[in-house]
Amino acid sequence: MTSVIGLRRGPKGAPRARSLGDRDVAEALAVCATDPVGSALAAARLVQATRTGLRSTGGVAWGYPETGPLEAVCWAGANIVPVVPAAADRDAALAAFASAAERHGRRSSSIVGDRDAVLALWALLRRAWPEAREVRDDQPSLAIGHDPVLAADPAVRRATPDEFSVVLPACVRMFVEEVGYSPVSGGGRAYEDRVRSLIAEGRSFVRRGTGDGAAPIEFKAELGAVTPHVAQVQGVWVDPRLRGRGLAAHGMAAVVRLTRAQVAPVVSLYVNRYNERALRAYERAGFEQVGTCATVLF
Repeated sequence: MTSVIGLRRGPKGAPRARSLGDRDVAEALAVCATDPVGSALAAARLVQATRTGLRSTGGVAWGYPETGPLEAVCWAGANIVPVVPAAADRDAALAAFASAAERHGRRSSSIVGDRDAVLALWALLRRAWPEAREVRDDQPSLAIGHDPVLAADPAVRRATPDEFSVVLPACVRMFVEEVGYSPVSGGGRAYEDRVRSLIAEGRSFVRRGTGDGAAPIEFKAELGAVTPHVAQVQGVWVDPRLRGRGLAAHGMAAVVRLTRAQVAPVVSLYVNRYNERALRAYERAGFEQVGTCATVLF
């Protein structure tokens, strides 16, 4: 069932979003298909909804305009992900999503996606929401739709469920380096469950250390969002003692080959512009920039 989410405040006739229901999912996915790489985070949740319904996805979806064919959509779950194609009325769509987000309340840890849409949405929301912890406004969006020329690391493979106890600490270390705090410090099990689920679904890739004194995990990466068209890589990490040896580039070449063979034809990721070492590694593996993302962290 579709319902309307109006502005909490504002003049009559101001832009309004509607809350999407299961019958809207196919149309929302068609909007995402205009930019399969840029919309991967939102589209992955909508793909899940086609199997189990929107209520099972842990978030909600809004559409613009209030009535008629969808021009833009916004996913609001652990992350808020606006998807506003070039043909949409961008200002009106983002104003409608901002009003919906104000009414919904800040329950997400970030706003992420296309840079222009994210920064414009945050400019509207910051009047009502607490200040962001960090705004990362220049994150190249990279993709590869062919097998890398660079040799794939033969030691990189999918993690197995019995390796959870060594994969989890590597994931936590990566998260702390990237975000600045531990995802398990609050005592909840959500992050652990997420890591366990990614392993079970074959979306966690590792290179194990060998020999005495070796790091349990030398390289790791996960497919954080998957659609039939795109698999978005997240959580790329190399043990600090081994950085500068090419593990990231050859490891990502392996991830790309395995993913394209069995998951999706295009592999994508986004990275902070200042992370020059990572950018060089991804470029060596064959990734090319296809857009620019931004992330607002709370």
